[in-house]
Amino acid sequence: MELFQYTIRKKVSLAGIGLHSGEPVNLTIKPAAVDTGIRFVRLDLGQEPSVPAFMNRVVDTSLATTIAEDDAAVSTTEHLLGALAGLGVDNAVVELDGAEVPIMDGSAGPFVHLLKKVHRRRQKAPKRVLKIIKEIVCRDGDKMIRVLPYDGLKVTCEIDFAHDLIGKQVYAIDVNPKRFAKEIATARTFGFMDEVKKLKEHGYALGGSLDNAVVVDQLGVLNKDGLRFADEFVRHKVLDLIGDLALLGCPLMGHVIASKAGHAQHLRMMQAIANNPDCWQFVRLEQADDDTVLERVITTTKAAGNKIMPFLVPPAPPFAAGACLA
Repeated sequence: MELFQYTIRKKVSLAGIGLHSGEPVNLTIKPAAVDTGIRFVRLDLGQEPSVPAFMNRVVDTSLATTIAEDDAAVSTTEHLLGALAGLGVDNAVVELDGAEVPIMDGSAGPFVHLLKKVHRRRQKAPKRVLKIIKEIVCRDGDKMIRVLPYDGLKVTCEIDFAHDLIGKQVYAIDVNPKRFAKEIATARTFGFMDEVKKLKEHGYALGGSLDNAVVVDQLGVLNKDGLRFADEFVRHKVLDLIGDLALLGCPLMGHVIASKAGHAQHLRMMQAIANNPDCWQFVRLEQADDDTVLERVITTTKAAGNKIMPFLVPPAPPFAAGACLA
């Protein structure tokens, strides 16, 4: 893992539509000070309220991950958060004039392309990391997520769909910016034609099309250009998991193994981490004289209660100072 926190060098903007709302959205990502973390700002609301990208702000995981602060909500956050986390951007302010992050092409690729154009800027502060020291298991019927001690962040996902084109797929990756951009970022969200029709009938997926999702029917993929990867389906699940894990508020050091999991299970795993303080440490990464990486334990949670929140939850605005986010 990198030793220092990063932001971006200058602001970048894009426009698109919301997957579920179908409404146009303008979005700008701005550099932010050390320990800001990732914050969303709703420019279309009166006081321009900010919503910290943090697990205790999650209000809905049914179709995407939605976070909120009071009446300000931001939905479909996972692809943008995945792009920021995958590229190692710790601090940024995301301004948008709608309630949903634009879906773009259904992947994190457009966000990654934009962020890479302006590059990152290293900040004069050490990165703070949640280090798993004991296994945690979270089960939900036949869905399961485990997190194990690991020197870095590794993600392994397994999916199993009763469709000949998909079936059982497994993908594992040691996450770093180069591999994330090459192997995961461009994997698109997907859905089944009959389910898409039902969603639209109930007022969801109004912005969905073959331009921003892989759509499958009983005969195969409906998208004219086919798949970007033979296993694009499971790679997209890896993207969703990385994006949701960003809501821990700091990088995770561990091996996350997910089987048949979705946004709801991702949230439950983060809550399980929060509620098992004996299984992790909050550490600051430092460089020793011999160039090895030292992990200075900032605190163990035994000394401060049984929740992750006191360490990682950011304070109210202004953005610039005081948060314990990395």
